Amino acid sequence: MIDNKSIAILPFLNLSSDPENEYFSDGITEDIINALTRIQGLKVTARTSSFSFKERQMDVRHIGNQLGVSTVLEGSVRKSKKRVRISTQLIQTTDGFQIWSGRFDREIEDIFELQDEISLAIAEQIRENFGHLEIGERLVDVPTQNIQAYNLYLKARYNHLRWDSEGIENAMKFYQQCIEMDPDFSWPYFGAGYCHSMFGSWTPNFASLDIAADYINRGFEVDDQSFLGYYSKATLEFWGHWNYREAEKLYLRSMALNPSYTEAEEGLAELYTAIGWFDEAMDHTRHILQLDPLSPNHHFTKANIHYLQEDYESALVSTEAALRIDPNFTHAITMKQLSLIKLKYKEALEAYLGNTPLAQSPKSCSMLYTLTNQPVDHGIKLEEIDQLVQEEVFTLTPWPAFLYAQYGTKDKALKLLEEAVADKRGQFANFLSRPFLDKIRETDGFKELVKKTFEPSRLPNKRSRQELSNGSAHRKNEVDARLLMQPEEIEMAQKKLDQLMQQNERYLDTELTLRTLAAEVGLHPNKLSWMLNDQVGVSFNDYVNNFRLECFKQKALDPANKNFTLLGLAFESGFNSKSTFNDYFKKKTSITPRKWLKKHQ
Repeated sequence: MIDNKSIAILPFLNLSSDPENEYFSDGITEDIINALTRIQGLKVTARTSSFSFKERQMDVRHIGNQLGVSTVLEGSVRKSKKRVRISTQLIQTTDGFQIWSGRFDREIEDIFELQDEISLAIAEQIRENFGHLEIGERLVDVPTQNIQAYNLYLKARYNHLRWDSEGIENAMKFYQQCIEMDPDFSWPYFGAGYCHSMFGSWTPNFASLDIAADYINRGFEVDDQSFLGYYSKATLEFWGHWNYREAEKLYLRSMALNPSYTEAEEGLAELYTAIGWFDEAMDHTRHILQLDPLSPNHHFTKANIHYLQEDYESALVSTEAALRIDPNFTHAITMKQLSLIKLKYKEALEAYLGNTPLAQSPKSCSMLYTLTNQPVDHGIKLEEIDQLVQEEVFTLTPWPAFLYAQYGTKDKALKLLEEAVADKRGQFANFLSRPFLDKIRETDGFKELVKKTFEPSRLPNKRSRQELSNGSAHRKNEVDARLLMQPEEIEMAQKKLDQLMQQNERYLDTELTLRTLAAEVGLHPNKLSWMLNDQVGVSFNDYVNNFRLECFKQKALDPANKNFTLLGLAFESGFNSKSTFNDYFKKKTSITPRKWLKKHQ
């Protein structure tokens, strides 16, 4: 069932004359996504899933079904010299009805105020239409006063999210330039720290890990409450140092600061997977897939959990889900190869290797199939494996260790594993449960590696997740307590509200909003929103439109108005659009206005 208080922000179109301004429109979109995630109770689709619809013309009803959201925001950005124009429209996914639209024309220097204005307007519209949300006075902070530095950061982030070697290299260069331009801007420190953390852990390159730590520490000197900062540091501690306990604390801190940031929660799921806490890992993976259902990374994470638990059929199902979204996703391609080997699907594997240009290490894959499924009469010589290992210098998957282990050359397999564990290489992060290392799992060498790597002091405390849950509940209770009104205050507010609506007929104002009505009642908008939902049991729009509907009925039945059109009477009753009037009338009466009138005349 789709949550009414949910939204996906689709990538804003770049309408600038320069197509290279794509980075700017993408960055604006992502910043608005991040702003809306600050609103408790609002489900915001994560960036990856929203951006999967980039440059694709699709019916919003289909998008709503795929993402599980009730609304989508479409927009465009036109950047020209020192000005920026942003046009947006909020659309209901059930029927394509446009709830709201806005056009904003500002100086580029006012970009953060503009993002805040748009984010607040969107949040207000969702609250007025679908129910209570507590909305802060601001949703967008000003991270830098240097707009050129912000512009450069967006370029860095745009390259970073390409997730290829060229993109990461460009990103690190732009991040550094951004820092030089504004040393008090924290975001580029954390972006650079993340890039160096991943590069250093998978290469491996210890110098890069030291550089990552320096960037992150300098970033925290500027802002020690950044969810990006804690995520970057968690990445360094987990992937770079295999320090599971410290990394978990950092991931949890990032998630507490931004509960909708699925990249941090995916990192936590990967950490739990590495140490064999599969139930915890799957819990978090299912959650992030609710927020980001079209992320190939998240589907791969789920596949990896199944694979390490030796549930290869389920692993293959999740892998196929990832590949449907991104057929070129190398991790998922490799996972499919490994799963097909374990399932003994020889013909399917051969066909896949032959038809997939990005298939990883086809020779090693075919040899591993033979060694695994024909262990007695495989006909493979050790020299052939040695030769293959020399040819494949760097691979995303540790094929050499798998081949030696399955061949039965335990000493060579263990030597490779010991070196990799000493270097803490990313490819071996899941060595504890790797199925193709099963033949060396009972050796003293393997057991010693496990003992040293997963020493209790390095592992998370099992209570951490419960503590996080309790902390979130505590924060929610604090919000509810702050919004909760005393009976006397509710009674006074209700009397004032009744006077405004029944005697003063404020509902006739087509521009009436929750905020303007709250000001007249003398309440904070959050309190009025809560009161309408909790005490009256309706959203703001339903509350106001109910008065408008009754007003229309009286006017429609008045013989003095027989020469007026029904739509004209609806507008006189306070409705501001034909669609709103017809939809609400049918929702409340189950028939059209004309049929109702005929029935009651």
